[in-house]
Amino acid sequence: MTYCVAMCLDDGLVFLSDSRTNAGVDAISTFRKMTVFEQAGDRVMVLLTAGNLAISQSVRQYLMEGREQRSLWEARDMFEAATLVGDAIRAVHRRDAESLKGFGIDFNISMIFGGQIKGERPRLFQMYSAGNFIEATQENCYFQIGEAKYGKPILDRVLTPQMPLDEAAKCALISMDSTLKSNVSVGLPLDLLVYGVDELAVSRFVTVDENNAYFKMIRKAWGQRLRQVFDEVQDPVWDASVSAEHPLRMSGGTHGSVPLYAVKPTGTGKGN
Repeated sequence: MTYCVAMCLDDGLVFLSDSRTNAGVDAISTFRKMTVFEQAGDRVMVLLTAGNLAISQSVRQYLMEGREQRSLWEARDMFEAATLVGDAIRAVHRRDAESLKGFGIDFNISMIFGGQIKGERPRLFQMYSAGNFIEATQENCYFQIGEAKYGKPILDRVLTPQMPLDEAAKCALISMDSTLKSNVSVGLPLDLLVYGVDELAVSRFVTVDENNAYFKMIRKAWGQRLRQVFDEVQDPVWDASVSAEHPLRMSGGTHGSVPLYAVKPTGTGKGN
């Protein structure tokens, strides 16, 4: 399993991926899920992958070798580049899907692809197993793949397109920490890449392992602050007659305060 998250913001793009794969409790390995395509001064593109590792590696190889009619290095804009990623997914599907089906294995892959080509704004896409894709918008400025549920709440509550890149990177790391805490199939090290508008080169990249001082601080501080906020929230007040600013059970109310009881049918008791 894996967890990857990427954000498309006014100031640029943020990409974060873990590196754990597992095929059972005794078959855990480390494979990096982030691949960077860079031609300094002209284009920077980043691919994050989740799903069947053999499929994602094959798709990546197709893209690196430019086996289709055009390559990522020749794409005129990010939409065409995303279309080429979709074409590579379909090419691997044509080659492998039927054979995999014979072994009871689904063609399972999901990807996040984003970057900037000189002359247009940064863009971000989520790719599907069919080779189709959607693009990030102001209303939905991030994508997740893999074990997404644990890291989603912080993104929904905090992230906005106007957020500065460093804050967004912090948000991504907290999202990852929440996932690491709740799911052992996601693991260190992490790859974090932050890209600013019109940089057209990779300047902010780090591999985060268990010894990274900033991430250790994130893990400790976030856990402590969550506990602090939890402790500061008032406990429920059940007695409606007690004066309370935020009572849990109020007198009256639309639905009352009586549970739905199951009624025991007559004549079905013991001995009848």
